[in-house]
Amino acid sequence: MACPREDRERDELVLVGPLGVRAAESSGRPAAEAECALRTCFQRDIDRITHCKAFRRLKHKTQVFLQPEGDHYRTRLTHTLEVARIARTISRALRLNEDLTEAIALGHDLGHTPFGHAGERALNEIFPGGFRHYEQGLRVVDRLEKDGRGLNLCNETRTGILNHTTGIPRGSLEADVVRLSDRIAYINHDLDDAERAGILAPGDEPEIVRERLGERNSRRINSIVTDVIETSRGQDVILMSPGITEAVQVFTDFMYSEVYRNPVAKGEESKVGDILLNIWRHYVRSPRLLPEDYQRIAEEDGLERAVTDYVSGMTDKYVIDVYMDLFIPRSWQVR
Repeated sequence: MACPREDRERDELVLVGPLGVRAAESSGRPAAEAECALRTCFQRDIDRITHCKAFRRLKHKTQVFLQPEGDHYRTRLTHTLEVARIARTISRALRLNEDLTEAIALGHDLGHTPFGHAGERALNEIFPGGFRHYEQGLRVVDRLEKDGRGLNLCNETRTGILNHTTGIPRGSLEADVVRLSDRIAYINHDLDDAERAGILAPGDEPEIVRERLGERNSRRINSIVTDVIETSRGQDVILMSPGITEAVQVFTDFMYSEVYRNPVAKGEESKVGDILLNIWRHYVRSPRLLPEDYQRIAEEDGLERAVTDYVSGMTDKYVIDVYMDLFIPRSWQVR
């Protein structure tokens, strides 16, 4: 009698088309291991990612606005969940593997630093080897999680995490779907957050965006997703039509000029570099203060690499707490 995993793998012969990656055809994991009786390999990747520490920390990491006051601004975690939902919708319609798509989407930002891309730019200047969050994401799942043992994810999931920003190396169509879904999600929800913050007002977006995509967040997302599905069906590449491509590019350029480089929205980011640099230098000078896991990484991979791993994994609040503890004198307590 077949087990549930085998039933699902058989179902994928119908549900996943010839352009998708079927679980039974995965190229495997870095370290071979026995199959689960209940879950396919990609379903196991989903579970491993959602139960790891780096995934939980995403809820306290900046998406765009540093430490916003209010409960409804996106965090790196809510962004990840929105990407996963958009990507699954596209993959299902195109008969790709939804489970692989979700695994890549849930893991795509695990390597992000505190303070969003401002933190990434700071660590890129600090760490001699340079820092890119997509490379760090692969390091998180391969090297840092589970006390240094890593999550041992499928190669298709690992490649999708690595290439979600640049598309290099080329992975599966599922990975391509996540990369585009990431963009669809962030330009739309960041506009929503910018309006909530008073940086923009409804209707400030370019006319081509309102005309071709819609005037509401949900309408814009639906317009782009529908176009991607209609344009990509039967193709070996994930595409948007020329008209929607133009509108999305104008939308993206608008968000960069009016939000991502806005001096009001990004006014506090100038402080990020000094905070991270001082913390980084402190641990390089005093490696015995690192947690034991990172002391072990320092012995194996080098001290600067271990300190970069530790600092990049911190949440926004934890960075500030560490900085206060290390560099700000404590007030005298009157008894």
